[in-house]
Amino acid sequence: MGLSNGVALSNGLAKIETQKLKEEICHDDSAVPVKAHTLDELHSLQVKKSGPNTPIIDLQQTVFGSEADKNKQQLESISASLASLTRETGPKVVKGDPAKQAETPKVVHASHQHQHQHTPTISNITDSALKFTHILYNLSPAELYEQAIQNEKGSFITSSGALATLSGAKTGRSPRDKRVVKDDTTSEELWWGKGSPNIEMDEKTFLINRERAVDYLCSLEKVYVNDQFLNWDPMNKLKVRIVSARAYHSLFMHNMCIRPTPEELENFGTPDFTIYNAGKFPCNRYTHYMTSSTSIDINLARKEMVILGTQYAGEMKKGLFSLMHYLMPKRQILSLHSGCNMGKDGDVALFFGLSGTGKTTLSTDHNRYLIGDDEHCWSDHGVSNIEGGCYAKCIDLSREKEPDIWNAIKFGTVLENVVFEEHIREVDYTDKSVTENTRAAYPIEYIPNAKIPCVGPHPKNVILLACDAFGVLPPVSKLNLAQTMYHFISGYTALVAGTEDGIKEPTATFSACFGAAFIMFHPTKYAAMLAEKMQKQGATGWLVNTGWSGGSYGSGSRIKLAHTRKIIDAIHSGELLNANYLKTEVFGLEIPNEIKGVPSEILDPVNTWPDKNSYQETLLKLGGLFRKNFEVFTNHKIGTDSNLTKEILAAGPNF
Repeated sequence: MGLSNGVALSNGLAKIETQKLKEEICHDDSAVPVKAHTLDELHSLQVKKSGPNTPIIDLQQTVFGSEADKNKQQLESISASLASLTRETGPKVVKGDPAKQAETPKVVHASHQHQHQHTPTISNITDSALKFTHILYNLSPAELYEQAIQNEKGSFITSSGALATLSGAKTGRSPRDKRVVKDDTTSEELWWGKGSPNIEMDEKTFLINRERAVDYLCSLEKVYVNDQFLNWDPMNKLKVRIVSARAYHSLFMHNMCIRPTPEELENFGTPDFTIYNAGKFPCNRYTHYMTSSTSIDINLARKEMVILGTQYAGEMKKGLFSLMHYLMPKRQILSLHSGCNMGKDGDVALFFGLSGTGKTTLSTDHNRYLIGDDEHCWSDHGVSNIEGGCYAKCIDLSREKEPDIWNAIKFGTVLENVVFEEHIREVDYTDKSVTENTRAAYPIEYIPNAKIPCVGPHPKNVILLACDAFGVLPPVSKLNLAQTMYHFISGYTALVAGTEDGIKEPTATFSACFGAAFIMFHPTKYAAMLAEKMQKQGATGWLVNTGWSGGSYGSGSRIKLAHTRKIIDAIHSGELLNANYLKTEVFGLEIPNEIKGVPSEILDPVNTWPDKNSYQETLLKLGGLFRKNFEVFTNHKIGTDSNLTKEILAAGPNF
């Protein structure tokens, strides 16, 4: 462009003329506009169609080919799972988020496919029979993040990328509200009565609660459905279906169960067990057996679990664990509440221990592969993890103490009930404002040294961990089979309880098989199976005290973690098998007189107590607590006689 040849305008400014340039203009990086006439069309170009978890399936299209047939069968199976017992057919279901669908496609409407007798059909039409139930099926973590943030108050993305969420009023399990249907089969098989975690209910009450849960779920505009697996052992894998009302629950189970491949999902078929999580809706407290607005019910005959009145996600995880404690022993497979790792030479160790004993810390070892942190099976061909993820405690979590867990809290991880800074969303793991039971649920592959698939050979060592705040158990003891069974059934640790005067004293805690809340049969059944497998495979039992030395809590000091790690290393390497041992009084434990890297004087606890009389009194006190706890098991027989029970009793405290 240039100025004109001096011609002035009326306003006194020179006239501007455009001159045509002979040369081309500079490079033009603009592109051809998108071929879309509306914003919806533009957004439709953003997302590619994918495999079996495609959010929307339009059943208006003519159904041709096996893929469409499988999709239809999938929806029919879900409709059957959601079927009410008082209607002839299941609800009308369709895949996809209703918020993303321009119009409602034709639906699949399935009839009952259960093998059980039902209540007579009641022919009545309700609003729920006229509506569609949208199925959000096996959504990915990214999709579930979107659902949670859009629809569930209290859902936030934290600075690490993890999804923070709230479990509502219940921030832990409700064991007093968990019930099992007592029928002709389970009344004979399961452990009932004093000391048992199994609280009975009848079939009719279960069906009332099931109907309440299903009607609630079918009344919603959309529900989340997860089809997943339990147990990495391919010969004993279980198919589980989880139907829930919250994206948080769906993501939690996506992480905690074994995630199917697209091919496995297409051929999933009918599940072996179904969870109906209607935890946002209470049970009817006037229903028989109900003691609160919460009820967690398992029906082993129907292969179903119903959750009402609690949104704590751990109920689903532990409900499935209870199921495995029933099904696996019937296949001669031992179900175990334990951690499990494997050395580079293939030597496997099991770690049992209650809260605060160091089970997670000691089973997580950078020099060994992690098979799993909590739930396992021991079959005739080795060990396998039941789960596909980890459920770690977060209270006081730090990068220095637990680097693997710290680094696993990233995108895809669910953070339960944590507190974070409002602006930068950085989590404060020391804050107990919501609850002390803060948790992180993440896939096991988030741990760098996880062994995938999560299976291993037979264990060489079975390590029972106890945090003895009384300070009288040795740092390590080698156990014979009867002692292993005795301490396995006892499941001992000691907690430190405060009093009004500020004086703190140890309190003994016992949990049969180190997981009494989840076992279904009598503890001696699991103990006998453990002893049989240990004897057959030549495994050694160990009792490791991670608690106090030189006195009880308040006068002694806790055994250093570095020393405990040296002890565990000596167990893994086989060093302790060749050590010289001496026998303690009262408990009759075999303790080594030397371990490389551990002060010899702490190996026998009597040496560390300045007041020997006080040591003797405390030792006898703990022995008495063991005896009293074991009284509930003495009247149970294994097989046709009680010889094994007598052998176990003889392995306990003797004074």
